[in-house]
Amino acid sequence: MALLFSLWLPILVSAVVVFIASSIIHTVLTYHKKDLQKLPDEEGAMNALRPLDIPQGDYVMPYCGTSKGMKEPEMIEKWDKGPVALLTVLENGMPKMGKSLVQWFIYILVVSIFAAYIASHALPADAAYLAVFRFVGCTAFIGYSLALWQGYIWYKKSLRYVITSSFDGLIYALLTAGVFGWLR
Repeated sequence: MALLFSLWLPILVSAVVVFIASSIIHTVLTYHKKDLQKLPDEEGAMNALRPLDIPQGDYVMPYCGTSKGMKEPEMIEKWDKGPVALLTVLENGMPKMGKSLVQWFIYILVVSIFAAYIASHALPADAAYLAVFRFVGCTAFIGYSLALWQGYIWYKKSLRYVITSSFDGLIYALLTAGVFGWLR
């Protein structure tokens, strides 16, 4: 296809296009509105957790530090009694979107760089549009979507969330592939 550094324009343009598409998906379209659910007795749960002053981070309950400890009768009882939960605690206050949007754009750039890297080593400089589209699209889809399924398998993210987010990844991959095929 071409040397990686010569692909700076499709890398940058595809990142901007994906960023805009993701903004439209999450602000105009409504299919992500049900990604998260309201906790029953949200106020009671928040009042119970607030005095604990839990630092920002990821938690599991009940917690067991070792696999050996999981076999202890008191740990088994905790698991059976429940609730069993994975909890992500964020910083208090309204979410600060600026930092997250910058991180998201950097992530999009990284996916585009990897797609460019793989295509530049797999394809000749004069590769046809469809060949570029296939390599870049497949690589971008891997970058945007496949790791989501680990959340379903290990962290019990909802199947709906994983499928709709993978669909987003497909859209992002197709846009990335189209830009690369056009601007290579």
